[in-house]
Amino acid sequence: MELGFPVVTVAIIILVIYALSSIKILAEYERGVIFRLGRLMGHAKGPGVALVFSPIDRMVRVSLRQEALEVPPQDIITRDNVTLKVNAVIFLRVIDPNKAVVEVSNYVYQTSQFAQTTLRSVLGEQELDELLAHRDKINLRLQSILDQHTAPWGVKVANVEVKQVDMPESMLRAMAKQAEAEREKRSKIIHAEGEFSAAQRLVDAAHLLSTEPASIQLRYLQTLTEIGVEKNTTVVFPVPIDFFSGMQKLLGGGAGASVPAAPGEAKG
Repeated sequence: MELGFPVVTVAIIILVIYALSSIKILAEYERGVIFRLGRLMGHAKGPGVALVFSPIDRMVRVSLRQEALEVPPQDIITRDNVTLKVNAVIFLRVIDPNKAVVEVSNYVYQTSQFAQTTLRSVLGEQELDELLAHRDKINLRLQSILDQHTAPWGVKVANVEVKQVDMPESMLRAMAKQAEAEREKRSKIIHAEGEFSAAQRLVDAAHLLSTEPASIQLRYLQTLTEIGVEKNTTVVFPVPIDFFSGMQKLLGGGAGASVPAAPGEAKG
């Protein structure tokens, strides 16, 4: 009896310690996948308290929170033979803890490896201009391909974003020259359109002024008034353009009258 009481006490203490160690607490974002004698035990446990009787049972904790996985920079040759370094970010989460543990050894590592190969193959089919201008479509295509392959693992790829595109210095200089030439082209076109509009307005104004000759004199007087506001000593005398054309006709007529006399002298 004297030896029996300590043995029972020790046994009770061991049982209490074992029972306490068997209690596992899972957070709201965690699930516990339990294997009993190597066999999967139904649905994942949690959140809350889960009983794991070691060494018969073994529990694997799986987080249901969304994770951000960065794809390392990949060397890519586009369809138009431009060498780039491109990296991306993948946002994924576990939707089926049992499959994430049973179907694949490490779903994060395997998703990363598959994302690298998918990034190289998809971007290799695109031209540089398409990659820079239609990045949203490329992101959706990457997300669709990755999601189809990770669905059997119980992993959902929520989004894929091409993070950074590093181009060679020579390509950056060529693109800068192209952009500069494009801006210069647009400026010349705008300037030419402005000149055309101004010329068209001048033609319309000339037609309007030609209907009333007195309006030209009024325009001259208005111009003199604007010049006089500046208080300068310059005196401007407006001379109609018709005056010079009349002088030119008069001089031309005189020159034409003297020209026919030369053949008469030749006859004499």
